[in-house]
Amino acid sequence: MHRLHPDNYTGRRQPGPVTTVSVMTTSGYTDLTPAQAKDLIATEKELIIIDVSPYYANGHLPGAISIPLDTLDGKIPTLDKTKTYLVYCHGDAPSISGAQKLVDAGFMKVYRLAGNYAAWVSAGYPVST
Repeated sequence: MHRLHPDNYTGRRQPGPVTTVSVMTTSGYTDLTPAQAKDLIATEKELIIIDVSPYYANGHLPGAISIPLDTLDGKIPTLDKTKTYLVYCHGDAPSISGAQKLVDAGFMKVYRLAGNYAAWVSAGYPVST
């Protein structure tokens, strides 16, 4: 992504630092890069990290809890809607579905790790087993 200079109305790319921003999806949750997720984990003291994959035991984000996608509907009533949630998986479809289920149930602060577990590992961030 390139920064456009405010005086450049031609749309030509200007050199400058690359800026990555979180993206609020039309579905109501926000996709975060691994770096943004790491920052959220560091700053949001009541963050609940949910691994919706069936591969939790093979490796997961530190502090994550395992709620496989096929059990999430039954667990949603036990979750606190006032908390902040970060959802991820080992694939896009389950994490998208998991984040959407929380939003559909009325959760307001829902984030999804874009690129999921593989992106976290590729970024060199710690994992737990």
